[in-house]
Amino acid sequence: GDTWLADSWQRGGGATWTTGTFDPALNTLYWPVGNPGPDLYGESRKGDNLYTCSVIALDPDTGKMKWYFQFTPHDTHDWDANETPMLLDLAWEGKPRKLLFLPNRNGFFYVLDRTNGQFLAGKPFWKQTWAKGLDAKGRPIVMDNIEPSPEGNRQCPGLAGATNWMSPSYSPQTKLYYLQIRDSCDIFYSSPPTYIAGKPYWGSVFRGVTDEKESGMLRAFDPVTMEVKWEFKLDKAPWAGTMSTSGNLLFAGDEDGYLMAFDARNGKLLWKLNTGNRLVTAPITYMIDGKQYVTMPSGSALLTFALPD
Repeated sequence: GDTWLADSWQRGGGATWTTGTFDPALNTLYWPVGNPGPDLYGESRKGDNLYTCSVIALDPDTGKMKWYFQFTPHDTHDWDANETPMLLDLAWEGKPRKLLFLPNRNGFFYVLDRTNGQFLAGKPFWKQTWAKGLDAKGRPIVMDNIEPSPEGNRQCPGLAGATNWMSPSYSPQTKLYYLQIRDSCDIFYSSPPTYIAGKPYWGSVFRGVTDEKESGMLRAFDPVTMEVKWEFKLDKAPWAGTMSTSGNLLFAGDEDGYLMAFDARNGKLLWKLNTGNRLVTAPITYMIDGKQYVTMPSGSALLTFALPD
């Protein structure tokens, strides 16, 4: 349509490469959508490029779209929306509301009404240099001169985003939201690409900033007020998700291979173990015959832990 230049939508990307979230009460499936193509080069696909970099609400019985919300119109930095949509029923402005929370790769944390897609709130959760903020409908107020260029243009967050596929978690006990954050910036270059069927459709390249070290943060905050309660500094930008338990524990992994357990209330590190491989997913917990286990993938292995009998 009019959000794509000519027929660029036919080669426009929008891959759905992570898993959505289902609400059985509303019979609605919420699915995140990837970035448009060519990546890093927007001249050949002018417009908002719907429905890329969005979350779409679908009727699972018919596939019909109920609503959509686009986080980054006309994305040119690979800031897709393939992060985990979290569904929580919480009080909003004093009234019970069905909410959807999504920390986006573009550096903003979003709160939507999941019954209709209404934008309720959004603010940066980490360093970003590309937008002055969000307007009343959640559309970014984009700064000047943020686009990739032949000479290179430094922007934050970097291509991997301020967060990514690593799943956050929420604890009903602490009422806190736990998120792994990536602190990195990149220099984005751009040049017109040639489309070849079956080949990557990149609009040039990106690279890290030589004199800037990537790092990360495990953060606990109130998802409604967005007030930060505690943080744990990470030496490297993380790729692993988090898991919270009803026993006030929080588990998370890092790039050095450590699986860590924290007091979910205050961020105190209680235990850690080097698994021997960088960790790039979230742990899970389950119970068998009354005994609770925690399992974490590490490389080609599955490591499982439990308290002694």
